Amino acid sequence: MNSIIEQMLSQHESAALSDKKNSIKEVVQEIMLCGLSRAGFFRSAAFYGGTALRIFYGLDRFSEDLDFSLIAPDPDFRLDAYLSSLEKELLSYGLKFQAEARVKTFNSDIQSAFVKGNTREHILICYADERLARSIVGNESIKVKFEVDTAPPPYAGFEQKYRLMPIPYEIKLYDMPSLFAGKLHAVICRSWKSRIKGRDLYDYVFYLSHQTPVNLKHLNARLVDSGFERAREDLTISEIKQILFKRFASIDYNQAKSDVLPFIRNPASLDAWSTEFFQSITESLKA
Repeated sequence: MNSIIEQMLSQHESAALSDKKNSIKEVVQEIMLCGLSRAGFFRSAAFYGGTALRIFYGLDRFSEDLDFSLIAPDPDFRLDAYLSSLEKELLSYGLKFQAEARVKTFNSDIQSAFVKGNTREHILICYADERLARSIVGNESIKVKFEVDTAPPPYAGFEQKYRLMPIPYEIKLYDMPSLFAGKLHAVICRSWKSRIKGRDLYDYVFYLSHQTPVNLKHLNARLVDSGFERAREDLTISEIKQILFKRFASIDYNQAKSDVLPFIRNPASLDAWSTEFFQSITESLKA
């Protein structure tokens, strides 16, 4: 196995097969970020979302996808221009992944692609465990999806960060208040009736536990952009709290817990989840 890959995997707990698969995905994610950085991607784009929060700010849950936003709208942007760079970067560390763009079936500002590699082959490459590899269906794939918003709402804040592995590289990402704005938008808007992504609630608790202020101007721009019925460019933090209080009163918390459980190591961290819990902690929300 490549010594850099071995060093990166050593930073992950990988007892069960599911842990090993997630560890490989996380290593692939970081090599992809390095490859994008080396290809000049972050001159026009920034990293955001749950994986950005995990890698750069310490979120303690697994996150599957890589989410990016252009710094300014650009209808001529082409994500597929970076796919060969990603394949070459991964292969330089002995990882055999193919990168493919997703064909859009409807008009959207989001461009999507994914990298895909054979699970059994990469368990052997990364862990040299033939017994474990034989337990995996031969055509099973490890897949990492990544998306770019080519027409992002305005007023996000950005910062530069650096990583040392697999080699030192620089990345541009949303600052914490702007990441929090994106998460609040998801809590408010990404749902169907009582159903919500438990991962959004988990991250919401993470932001509040770190006393993160929200970029209110960016949140309002996101709400207006998505057509939220109560959206205005000048909603106050008190009005946002009232919207959240109502949202938290309508959630099926058992369903939300079942969504996030596969991505966390400590199920007890969800025991307090309830309408009362989320409404209470929302009192501390600030801009």
